[in-house]
Amino acid sequence: MTVVSEDRLMTLICDTCGESTTGLACVLPDAEVVWTLVTDLGWTGSPFASGPHRCPHCSLLPGADERTGCDAHGPGGVLGIDHVEDVTVVTSTGDVDLDTGDTLRAALRHAADMGGDVVVDLSRVHLVDSTGLGLLVRAQREARERGATLCLAAPSAFVRAVLRTMRLDTVVPTFASRDEAVAHLAGLRSTSSPAGRAAVPCGHP
Repeated sequence: MTVVSEDRLMTLICDTCGESTTGLACVLPDAEVVWTLVTDLGWTGSPFASGPHRCPHCSLLPGADERTGCDAHGPGGVLGIDHVEDVTVVTSTGDVDLDTGDTLRAALRHAADMGGDVVVDLSRVHLVDSTGLGLLVRAQREARERGATLCLAAPSAFVRAVLRTMRLDTVVPTFASRDEAVAHLAGLRSTSSPAGRAAVPCGHP
Protein backbone atom coordinates (compact mmCIF):
# COMPACT_ATOMS: atom_id res chain seq x y z
CA MET A 1 0.00 0.00 0.00
CA THR A 2 0.97 3.67 -0.08
CA VAL A 3 0.61 6.10 2.81
CA VAL A 4 0.13 9.70 1.73
CA SER A 5 1.29 12.19 4.37
CA GLU A 6 1.10 15.96 4.50
CA ASP A 7 3.09 18.44 2.42
CA ARG A 8 2.95 16.16 -0.67
CA LEU A 9 5.24 13.58 0.95
CA MET A 10 4.36 10.01 0.01
CA THR A 11 5.60 6.96 1.86
CA LEU A 12 5.75 3.81 -0.24
CA ILE A 13 5.50 0.57 1.73
CA CYS A 14 6.56 -2.69 0.09
CA ASP A 15 3.76 -5.25 0.27
CA THR A 16 6.31 -8.08 0.27
CA CYS A 17 8.94 -7.16 2.86
CA GLY A 18 7.52 -4.04 4.53
CA GLU A 19 10.41 -1.77 3.58
CA SER A 20 9.38 1.85 3.20
CA THR A 21 10.72 4.96 1.55
CA THR A 22 9.45 8.53 1.39
CA GLY A 23 9.62 10.89 -1.56
CA LEU A 24 8.34 14.31 -2.53
CA ALA A 25 5.57 13.88 -5.10
CA CYS A 26 5.76 17.44 -6.36
CA VAL A 27 4.38 16.58 -9.81
CA LEU A 28 1.35 14.64 -8.64
CA PRO A 29 -1.64 16.91 -8.02
CA ASP A 30 -3.83 13.80 -7.96
CA ALA A 31 -3.04 11.99 -4.68
CA GLU A 32 -4.37 8.70 -6.03
CA VAL A 33 -1.78 8.57 -8.83
CA VAL A 34 1.68 7.64 -7.55
CA TRP A 35 3.08 6.39 -10.84
CA THR A 36 5.92 8.90 -11.19
CA LEU A 37 7.10 8.40 -7.60
CA VAL A 38 7.03 4.61 -7.97
CA THR A 39 9.10 4.65 -11.16
CA ASP A 40 11.49 7.39 -10.00
CA LEU A 41 12.41 5.33 -6.93
CA GLY A 42 12.82 2.12 -8.91
CA TRP A 43 9.81 0.41 -7.37
CA THR A 44 7.18 -1.60 -9.26
CA GLY A 45 3.48 -2.30 -8.89
CA SER A 46 0.25 -0.40 -9.20
CA PRO A 47 0.26 3.17 -10.48
CA PHE A 48 -2.38 4.02 -7.89
CA ALA A 49 -2.01 4.72 -4.18
CA SER A 50 -3.97 1.63 -3.16
CA GLY A 51 -1.11 -0.61 -4.34
CA PRO A 52 0.27 -3.19 -4.33
CA HIS A 53 3.87 -1.94 -4.57
CA ARG A 54 7.24 -3.67 -4.39
CA CYS A 55 10.66 -2.32 -3.46
CA PRO A 56 13.53 -2.76 -5.97
CA HIS A 57 14.78 -5.90 -4.16
CA CYS A 58 11.42 -7.64 -4.04
CA SER A 59 10.68 -6.68 -7.62
CA LEU A 60 13.49 -8.99 -8.71
CA LEU A 61 12.20 -12.00 -6.79
CA PRO A 62 10.41 -14.72 -8.81
CA GLY A 63 6.67 -14.83 -8.44
CA ALA A 64 6.40 -11.29 -7.09
CA ASP A 65 3.21 -10.63 -9.03
CA GLU A 66 1.46 -13.63 -7.47
CA ARG A 67 2.47 -12.75 -3.92
CA THR A 68 1.26 -9.19 -4.08
CA GLY A 69 -1.86 -9.99 -6.04
CA CYS A 70 -0.85 -7.68 -8.84
CA ASP A 71 -2.92 -8.23 -11.95
CA ALA A 72 -1.00 -9.78 -14.80
CA HIS A 73 -1.81 -8.21 -18.13
CA GLY A 74 0.80 -9.90 -20.23
CA PRO A 75 3.67 -8.51 -22.26
CA GLY A 76 3.04 -5.46 -24.36
CA GLY A 77 2.97 -5.72 -28.11
CA VAL A 78 1.21 -4.57 -31.23
CA LEU A 79 -1.82 -6.58 -32.24
CA GLY A 80 -2.07 -5.02 -35.66
CA ILE A 81 -1.73 -2.02 -37.95
CA ASP A 82 -4.81 -1.28 -40.03
CA HIS A 83 -5.85 1.43 -42.46
CA VAL A 84 -9.38 2.73 -41.94
CA GLU A 85 -10.67 5.65 -44.02
CA ASP A 86 -7.14 6.92 -44.71
CA VAL A 87 -6.24 6.68 -41.02
CA THR A 88 -3.50 4.34 -39.76
CA VAL A 89 -4.73 2.50 -36.66
CA VAL A 90 -2.11 0.97 -34.38
CA THR A 91 -3.68 -1.52 -31.97
CA SER A 92 -1.49 -2.19 -28.94
CA THR A 93 -1.97 -4.99 -26.44
CA GLY A 94 -0.63 -5.65 -22.96
CA ASP A 95 1.32 -3.26 -20.78
CA VAL A 96 3.66 -0.79 -22.49
CA ASP A 97 6.85 -0.30 -20.50
CA LEU A 98 10.62 -0.19 -20.80
CA ASP A 99 10.81 -3.85 -21.80
CA THR A 100 8.09 -3.73 -24.46
CA GLY A 101 8.31 -0.16 -25.74
CA ASP A 102 10.41 -1.08 -28.76
CA THR A 103 7.46 -2.86 -30.36
CA LEU A 104 5.22 0.17 -30.06
CA ARG A 105 8.03 2.47 -31.20
CA ALA A 106 8.47 0.44 -34.40
CA ALA A 107 4.73 0.45 -35.07
CA LEU A 108 4.48 4.21 -34.56
CA ARG A 109 7.43 4.74 -36.89
CA HIS A 110 5.73 2.61 -39.55
CA ALA A 111 2.51 4.59 -39.10
CA ALA A 112 4.42 7.85 -39.57
CA ASP A 113 6.04 6.50 -42.73
CA MET A 114 2.57 5.77 -44.11
CA GLY A 115 1.70 9.45 -43.72
CA GLY A 116 -1.62 10.88 -42.62
CA ASP A 117 -3.38 10.69 -39.29
CA VAL A 118 -2.81 7.99 -36.67
CA VAL A 119 -5.05 6.39 -34.05
CA VAL A 120 -3.43 4.36 -31.27
CA ASP A 121 -6.01 1.88 -29.99
CA LEU A 122 -5.27 1.28 -26.27
CA SER A 123 -8.40 -0.73 -25.49
CA ARG A 124 -6.25 -3.79 -24.69
CA VAL A 125 -3.63 -1.85 -22.69
CA HIS A 126 -3.92 -1.48 -18.92
CA LEU A 127 -0.68 0.24 -17.89
CA VAL A 128 1.71 2.60 -19.68
CA ASP A 129 4.93 3.59 -17.89
CA SER A 130 7.07 6.67 -18.48
CA THR A 131 8.73 5.03 -21.50
CA GLY A 132 5.43 4.29 -23.21
CA LEU A 133 4.02 7.69 -22.37
CA GLY A 134 7.11 9.33 -23.83
CA LEU A 135 6.67 7.34 -27.05
CA LEU A 136 3.07 8.46 -27.43
CA VAL A 137 3.82 12.12 -26.70
CA ARG A 138 6.78 12.12 -29.09
CA ALA A 139 4.72 10.46 -31.84
CA GLN A 140 1.96 13.03 -31.35
CA ARG A 141 4.46 15.89 -31.64
CA GLU A 142 6.03 14.41 -34.76
CA ALA A 143 2.59 13.92 -36.32
CA ARG A 144 1.76 17.56 -35.67
CA GLU A 145 5.05 18.65 -37.24
CA ARG A 146 4.13 16.86 -40.47
CA GLY A 147 0.63 18.30 -40.46
CA ALA A 148 -1.16 15.23 -39.15
CA THR A 149 -2.97 14.29 -35.94
CA LEU A 150 -2.36 11.40 -33.54
CA CYS A 151 -5.23 10.34 -31.27
CA LEU A 152 -5.58 7.79 -28.49
CA ALA A 153 -8.60 5.50 -28.50
CA ALA A 154 -10.13 3.83 -25.44
CA PRO A 155 -7.33 4.59 -22.94
CA SER A 156 -7.67 2.87 -19.55
CA ALA A 157 -8.57 4.79 -16.40
CA PHE A 158 -4.88 4.74 -15.48
CA VAL A 159 -3.74 6.21 -18.79
CA ARG A 160 -6.40 8.94 -18.57
CA ALA A 161 -5.37 9.72 -15.00
CA VAL A 162 -1.70 9.95 -15.94
CA LEU A 163 -2.42 12.20 -18.92
CA ARG A 164 -4.49 14.44 -16.69
CA THR A 165 -1.91 14.43 -13.90
CA MET A 166 0.95 15.26 -16.26
CA ARG A 167 -1.24 17.91 -17.91
CA LEU A 168 -1.10 16.14 -21.25
CA ASP A 169 -4.85 15.59 -21.61
CA THR A 170 -5.13 18.80 -23.63
CA VAL A 171 -2.11 17.89 -25.78
CA VAL A 172 -2.98 14.35 -26.89
CA PRO A 173 -6.60 13.98 -28.14
CA THR A 174 -8.35 10.98 -26.62
CA PHE A 175 -11.59 9.28 -27.60
CA ALA A 176 -13.79 6.61 -26.06
CA SER A 177 -13.40 4.22 -28.98
CA ARG A 178 -11.46 3.57 -32.14
CA ASP A 179 -14.50 4.30 -34.31
CA GLU A 180 -15.05 7.64 -32.58
CA ALA A 181 -11.42 8.64 -33.14
CA VAL A 182 -11.51 7.66 -36.82
CA ALA A 183 -14.78 9.55 -37.33
CA HIS A 184 -13.32 12.65 -35.68
CA LEU A 185 -10.26 12.60 -37.95
CA ALA A 186 -12.44 12.05 -41.01
CA GLY A 187 -14.45 15.11 -40.02
CA LEU A 188 -11.28 17.18 -39.65
CA ARG A 189 -10.15 16.16 -43.14
CA SER A 190 -13.50 17.02 -44.71
CA THR A 191 -13.52 20.53 -43.24
CA SER A 192 -9.87 21.17 -44.14
CA SER A 193 -10.25 20.09 -47.78
CA PRO A 194 -11.01 22.74 -50.43
CA ALA A 195 -14.48 21.29 -50.99
CA GLY A 196 -15.13 21.13 -47.25
CA ARG A 197 -14.01 24.70 -46.72
CA ALA A 198 -16.27 25.89 -49.53
CA ALA A 199 -19.24 24.16 -47.90
CA VAL A 200 -18.68 25.76 -44.49
CA PRO A 201 -20.71 28.98 -44.07
CA CYS A 202 -18.38 31.94 -43.74
CA GLY A 203 -20.91 34.32 -42.22
CA HIS A 204 -21.06 36.69 -45.21
CA PRO A 205 -24.05 37.19 -47.49
